Amino acid sequence: MEYRKLGKSDLEVSVITMGCWAIAGDRLWGPQDEAEAIGALHAAVDVGINFFDSAEGYGAGRSEELIGKAFTGRLRDRVIIATKVSQSHLRPADVRAACENSLRNLGMETIDVYYIHWPNWDIPLADTLGEMQRLKDEGKIRFVGCSNFGKRDLTEILALEHVEINQLAYNLLFRAIEYEIVPLCVEHHVSIAPYSPLLHGILTGKFATLADIPDERARTRHFATAHRSMARHGEAGAEAKTAAALTAIREICDDAGLPMAQVALAWLLAQPGVATVIAGARNPAQIHANAAAAALKLPADVVAALTQATDPLKAALGPNPDMWQNEANSRMR
Repeated sequence: MEYRKLGKSDLEVSVITMGCWAIAGDRLWGPQDEAEAIGALHAAVDVGINFFDSAEGYGAGRSEELIGKAFTGRLRDRVIIATKVSQSHLRPADVRAACENSLRNLGMETIDVYYIHWPNWDIPLADTLGEMQRLKDEGKIRFVGCSNFGKRDLTEILALEHVEINQLAYNLLFRAIEYEIVPLCVEHHVSIAPYSPLLHGILTGKFATLADIPDERARTRHFATAHRSMARHGEAGAEAKTAAALTAIREICDDAGLPMAQVALAWLLAQPGVATVIAGARNPAQIHANAAAAALKLPADVVAALTQATDPLKAALGPNPDMWQNEANSRMR
């Protein structure tokens, strides 16, 4: 397992982060066996993954509780725990209450990385960060991160305080952050943590055509709202270019003799500013598959071919970094 420095901090995180939303077993993901979830968390440590990503909203705290059950005690010093305060909890008193509730769920005294999950434009960032600083002073959190912060919001937060990491939707089929956000992160030494690296499983290669992709996985701006019942962005989509990109990616992977999912993760790890890729897992087998991507070093010509193959789709979707909403309604600025 490779490890990279997180922002300007002293943390060295594994290049694969275990995303811990799915183990919550909530309505979105379906039932989750507790023993299998804890087995996945332990398997992650066994393969060298040391960074675990949760949020207070994942299963209403269930994800945090499972992390706590897996890691309190002898494993705590081998893991770096990140969780997030929700957009609606960014007033100072609410930040404190949310943090203390997450600590109770985790059964831990300290959260290593505490993210602002989404910006809230009705609450001054200075107020939120002031309370976070008090929590740092008390030893309840170590470092601050942000999630889903676009160029404007990232510029604003960096004027107040350095954040170590920005968690963003980023994958081979959705490269909007490359226009403005990646350069800003690189300039200010803010690590990037891509989420949705496989675009709801579409980049695993399991779907032969776009028509095979179920509606619950076709909610993004790639798909026309007129064709997909769960898409809410109101755009025409970019289905022809998405299909063409998938065909090209599949051919490149076949020529290289490599699994598409591992290639998709490895391509992200070759991009500027990326410290770690958040890959969800619900069982040990998925952990081992994700870890294999960390050991995969794509040749430069393969990286370039994948980038070129997805350039037309990148241009079609443009710089709006919200993968699910149109520019006018984008939740990222």
